Amino acid sequence: MEKQRKAARGAESHAFENLTAVEAVARLKDIYVAAVKALQTDLQAYLTDRTKPSKTAREQGRYCYPRLIVVWKGVDIDEEDEAPLTHRHPVVNRAFARFSRPGTYSSSITRPDLFGEEIAHQLELLQQDYDAVISVDVSDQEIPYPYVLDGAGLDLNSVSAFDLARHFPTTELALIGNEVADGMDLLDNEGHRPLALFDGLRTDFSLARLKHYTGTPAEHIQSYILMTNYHRYVDVFVTYALEQLKRPDSPYTALSCCGGIVITKDTPNPLELIANSPWRKFQMPSYHLLSPDRQGISLVNIGVGPANAKNITDHLAVMRPHVWLMIGHCGGLRPSQSIGDYVLAHAYLRDDHVMDNVLPREIPIPPIAEVQVALQQAAVNITGQDGDALKKRLRTGTVVTTDDRNWELRYSSSALLFSQSRAVAIDMESATLAAQGYRFRVPYGTLLCVSDKPLHGELKLPGQANHFYERAIAEHIDIGFETINLLRQAGSKLHSRKLRAFDEPPFR
Repeated sequence: MEKQRKAARGAESHAFENLTAVEAVARLKDIYVAAVKALQTDLQAYLTDRTKPSKTAREQGRYCYPRLIVVWKGVDIDEEDEAPLTHRHPVVNRAFARFSRPGTYSSSITRPDLFGEEIAHQLELLQQDYDAVISVDVSDQEIPYPYVLDGAGLDLNSVSAFDLARHFPTTELALIGNEVADGMDLLDNEGHRPLALFDGLRTDFSLARLKHYTGTPAEHIQSYILMTNYHRYVDVFVTYALEQLKRPDSPYTALSCCGGIVITKDTPNPLELIANSPWRKFQMPSYHLLSPDRQGISLVNIGVGPANAKNITDHLAVMRPHVWLMIGHCGGLRPSQSIGDYVLAHAYLRDDHVMDNVLPREIPIPPIAEVQVALQQAAVNITGQDGDALKKRLRTGTVVTTDDRNWELRYSSSALLFSQSRAVAIDMESATLAAQGYRFRVPYGTLLCVSDKPLHGELKLPGQANHFYERAIAEHIDIGFETINLLRQAGSKLHSRKLRAFDEPPFR
């Protein structure tokens, strides 16, 4: 089967060699739509009268993802040039849409309707700066049937999943992973290097998980993501979103809410509608302030703990957001801090353990300068304070992330670690989110609000919590909104080269 698919791919590749970026995306869409339609049609035939799909058609790639291929031949050096290298790299300062070396790069592609504009943009840059040659053909990866069921009107109650898996492609976990992102799978069986961090199979897997966990369509996730660990932030976000939608000059078009509810400026009684939505059914309820080209803001309530933080970012990463920011609560570790003060993380002490097997703890997680500056400036803009006045409320330093919610009960064993690291705050998510951002090349940042000071006798008690929430949450999330406004102005500079490896896929 694989040999015949490769032969078909060769013919397709030759026929569509040297496409423009726009032509390539159009071809990706054609192949993808045809494959989805064929899979849905054959599923319906099987459900109706048990007509089995054609093995020959499958061998020819009937259900396969499209594949995007980009070739850079390098820049030939004149024979009289004494430089020892055989190829010279163009001077490209951006962190993406750049080649690490000459060669052929390819990846299977899913949902070109969702990712097509970003793909076209990066292809245009590669053609402009490297004179790259682009082609599109059929990959040897089949689309698993669970990913084409939405909107197909198929009734699967009459057949078991085991029976369908005998005749149709299904999810094979052995073929899904993060080997490219983790630098462990850099050549395929044709000698191609990966074009992107995530192929079609890995991306579709996460798109399905995102809908499951967040209660919203994956395509509604925006490029600027706020993450929090308290539901009260949702209330403030919703209020802000509804106010934005009412503005006559608003850049936003709608608010997508957990539970499948979409609010526009004309929706009657939006707060009641949102309050009565089934958001409690979902593990990480999310809300998206939608804007054209996915330039809006998403808020994800990830809950508490590093496992949740890793889980959701494993899947959010396939959306290739411009940034994710942790806007949550923490325990203050310094006596000079007060409840409601802010902590801007400049470093992370990873005591979460959930990432140890994929990103060793000795790997440093650097701060992203553009994000740090934006968070600091946003705090100035929102609080109206600067200099020494702001320093009294905003500390910079190391944030400890632990996997033990009752870390206070083992403080005697942690005290030395806190002292040596000069930590100023402790939480259960921030370092995990930063490490995942580093791992998946997504810019990241953390601004926390001190909700208690266990080491200094200020515990999180009900009366104190209510007073704290009323005073701090609105201002805190406003700083998050302002940070995103500033980061939008930074444009492509936000994507730091310090997040890229020396042997890196060209796509962001």
